[in-house]
Amino acid sequence: MKIFCVIPALNEEKNIKSVIEKVKDKVDKIVVVDDGSKDNTVNIAKNSQATTLKHIVNRGQGAALQTGNDYCLSENADIIVHFDADNQFLAEEILEVIKPIKENEADIVFGSRFLTKKSKIPFFKKRIIMPLARLINYFLNIKTSDPQSGFRAFNKKTAELIKIENDGMAHCSEILHKAFYYKLRVKEVPITVIYHEFGNNFSGGLRIIKDLLMGKIIK
Repeated sequence: MKIFCVIPALNEEKNIKSVIEKVKDKVDKIVVVDDGSKDNTVNIAKNSQATTLKHIVNRGQGAALQTGNDYCLSENADIIVHFDADNQFLAEEILEVIKPIKENEADIVFGSRFLTKKSKIPFFKKRIIMPLARLINYFLNIKTSDPQSGFRAFNKKTAELIKIENDGMAHCSEILHKAFYYKLRVKEVPITVIYHEFGNNFSGGLRIIKDLLMGKIIK
C-alpha cells in the first residue's frame, strides 16, 4: 500500500526541511507543491529529497493540494495525506490519521482539534473563523467536530472523486461537503495543532473568511 503525503508550501524556507525530515519515515513519498514562493522553499525541498512541484504564480492552497493529488494519482498512490508546511501538525499523528483507511473503516479521515486532544486555538480563529465555518457547514449538512481541518487523508477512490475547485482556503469546507455529498465513509481522529506566531496572523484569518464567503463549495 503506497502512502503519499502532499505538503503545500508558500514561503516556508524556515520550516520545510524540518517538516520533511519529520514526515519522511511515516510515508512512502513526500510531494511538496511550492505555490509560487518568493524565497528558497523549492530548492530546500528538492535538496531534502522530496518530490517537488512548482506553481509559477501563487494560486492558493486549494490549488496546490489538487496539483499534489493529481500527481499522487498518476503515481498510483493508495492513500494520500494532506499535511501543512509550517510545523503546526505532528508527523507522528499521520499514522493515527491513516489507520482507519488502512483497516478499511473509512474512505476519508479528518483530523480534529476538538476531540480528546486539545489545541490552544488563537482567539480570532476560535471566536470568528470557526463559528463562521460551522455555520456554513451546517447549511451544507456537514457533521464533523472540526469545521476547518487541513490535516486529512483519503483513499484513491476518494481522491479520484473529490476534485478541489476552490483555490483558496475554502477548500476545507468544500472537501467536507463533497465527502458527505458522495456518501463516503467519513471518520474523525484527534490531532494536535501547535500554533506559532508566523502561522497566526490577522490578515491570514481574513483571507479564510473571504474564501469561505466567496468560495466555490457546492458541487
